[in-house]
Amino acid sequence: MGGATLHDTMSALDAAMVSTPLDVPPVLVKGGVDLGTAYVVLVALDADDRPLAAAHETAGVVRDGVVTDYVGAVDVVRRLKQQVEERLGVAVAGAHGAFPPGVASGSVRAVRHVIESAGMECTGLVDEPSAANAVLRLADGVVVDIGGGTTGVAVVQDGVVVHTADEPTGGTHLTLVIAGALGVPVEEAERLKKDPAEQPRLFPLIRPVMEKVASIVSAHTRGWPTPKVHLVGGSAAFPGFAEVVSETTGLDAVVPVAPLFVTPLGIARSAPALEVGHRSAHG
Repeated sequence: MGGATLHDTMSALDAAMVSTPLDVPPVLVKGGVDLGTAYVVLVALDADDRPLAAAHETAGVVRDGVVTDYVGAVDVVRRLKQQVEERLGVAVAGAHGAFPPGVASGSVRAVRHVIESAGMECTGLVDEPSAANAVLRLADGVVVDIGGGTTGVAVVQDGVVVHTADEPTGGTHLTLVIAGALGVPVEEAERLKKDPAEQPRLFPLIRPVMEKVASIVSAHTRGWPTPKVHLVGGSAAFPGFAEVVSETTGLDAVVPVAPLFVTPLGIARSAPALEVGHRSAHG
């Protein structure tokens, strides 16, 4: 998939993140739930993978790929499901989930249970790097998913993920460094991190964390052919991240449009299209 097509896809997803009801409700829907450390995202696509609706919420229900607040996770997914269904005009019958490389099988099962407890069939589970590549569609390259708590690395050869790894270091670490350096609460540090006006002065503070992410990339791509590194996940949007990874690793690193939503979109693309249901009175 060329850059323009990827740009168009992510732009279409961005346009779907509104509450305006669709003119014509869909008959078939593919759903994807991304339970992240910093965000939970629900994406709905039509049978041809066109974005129909999406909703996301900041939530602290997962840590390092493990659901730590089960009840909270179910509540968030239920709210997102209701928002998406209000736009679709029909009920989302099922959704795929995802997991970082290397998590225990019990943690993977928890993702399935959260989706089911939120009122949907769990149509399957996919590892996050493979989900991201369902959108990027790399023939050869590296997908680096910078999550809130961990960084996942996947090497893709001939369109197939052949090597994965996941290590602690992610967006939460950027926030903690900012909070410590400036002597502000974590919530304030998170706000500053996302403020474009503040980012230039924060960059020198958090560059060491970016370099740590780059060292994870180097460690897990050594010996593999790496034509290009694609950074996804919300933290990848911080200006200068790709440049630091390129300088530190010597590899060509790029960030797609709307990197936070690449993996959630790929989770939904990995799902089967199900017939929609009728919405209940409570949504």
